Amino acid sequence: MAPRAQVADLLVAGEQPDRWLVVDEYGAFLGCHGERLRVSVNGEVRVERALVGLEHVLVVAGGVACSSDALRACAERGVPVTFVSSLGKPYARVVAPELTGTVQTRRQQLLAYYDQRGVHLAKAFAMAKLRNQAVLLKYMAKYRQQTEPEVFAMAREAAFVCEDLARQVAEVHGADTDAVRLPLMALEAQGARHYWDAARLLVRPDVEWPRRETRGASDLVNQLLNYGYGVLYAQVEQAILLAGLDPYGGYLHEDRPGKISLVLDLIEEFRQAVVDRAVFALLNQRVPVGQDAGGRLDLPTRQAVVRRVQERLESPEPFRGRRPRLRTILQGQARALATYVRGDSGPYVPYVSRW
Repeated sequence: MAPRAQVADLLVAGEQPDRWLVVDEYGAFLGCHGERLRVSVNGEVRVERALVGLEHVLVVAGGVACSSDALRACAERGVPVTFVSSLGKPYARVVAPELTGTVQTRRQQLLAYYDQRGVHLAKAFAMAKLRNQAVLLKYMAKYRQQTEPEVFAMAREAAFVCEDLARQVAEVHGADTDAVRLPLMALEAQGARHYWDAARLLVRPDVEWPRRETRGASDLVNQLLNYGYGVLYAQVEQAILLAGLDPYGGYLHEDRPGKISLVLDLIEEFRQAVVDRAVFALLNQRVPVGQDAGGRLDLPTRQAVVRRVQERLESPEPFRGRRPRLRTILQGQARALATYVRGDSGPYVPYVSRW
């Protein structure tokens, strides 16, 4: 059994806000005690969290039991409970049925796929990803200008390539989403090659990272990124559901049974600002990270990734003349997407971070 300090380290003030409850210890029990959720192991209370103000329950450990009272209390208050595997993939989610009952928004979301609304959204997501890749490369490279001028120059050049590809996105035209998807994905793929090649130069050299891999990655860096994306997927899906949208009805990412295409679309605006920046900081700050005997991220490492992703989501960022939390920006983008497809607002404007 993990020592009590492992869980407590994630729950101290300033690391896990009261808006989150992370259950990360094998064999834990999630129950309800009055107006509070309680996590216990073998009868010993690990942490309690008030339901008032709670936004999300994230279960990232195996062998966790949840009482029906706790699940009902969360559902009645609109608090989703998301279960994430050790690889970072959300595999189950408990939400109130009312969150999926917004018919008009979903009708327009699906119809938008066949007209210029879908074209506009696909281009917006692709453009935002490319521009945010450029932003993060510039942000990380600025610290290398004096110490590693060659790395600085290569990272800046990759950023300029991503910015040029983002401009090319605007030149892609088509009658519907199907007509523009392949050209947009080709531009995105070009940007990804330049971005990841430059990113490897900006991560400390003693960490082996041969290439970017998604499924089945065995190296530490790709596992850190994939796990972080899994935590972020849960937040993006929550924002989409709260906006009344269908997480499976995307535009840039093609339809496939069980594929949360709209989540994959919207997350493109936030991968770099939330996960990539958090993971690269973990590595470059030499925070202890590692794998277990099975070649997967060990518990302290998974806790560290969850904590850093949470911290990024809670970070204030410049946005339209204000400094809201990144989580607030994410929620606002989902609502803006919903109002755009319904015809209640002007063109959807994606989130692009600043460095």
